[in-house]
Amino acid sequence: RMAVVVFDPVLFKQGYPEFAGVADAVLMQYFAQAEQFVDNTDGSRVVNETERLILLSLLVAHIARLRQNAAANGGGLVGRVSSATEGSVSVSADYGQIAYGQAWYVQTQYGAEYWAMTAKYRTFRYRR
Repeated sequence: RMAVVVFDPVLFKQGYPEFAGVADAVLMQYFAQAEQFVDNTDGSRVVNETERLILLSLLVAHIARLRQNAAANGGGLVGRVSSATEGSVSVSADYGQIAYGQAWYVQTQYGAEYWAMTAKYRTFRYRR
């Protein structure tokens, strides 16, 4: 029987010190949001609890970074900056060549790492 992973904001901030200024209650909310992506129950496909904690933590960091980016730029820029000019300020962003469903994740290094680590869960599995 698998255990449910419990989120510890203090431990999270030790692993991700760049989010030390984010309130614990807010991080708990981000964790609840991350659980919408990774099943944190006995029925989870991610059987190993350590792996599940890593994946959920990456998603918490991803969500936190997205929120910080949205606050910094008014929430309008999505994707990576593909070109920028200075006179009359012009910025464009794109995702580049990405797989279906990958766009939301590759907006941050944490999401991109999560995407890479979960590749094994997006492959077809044949059972007899």
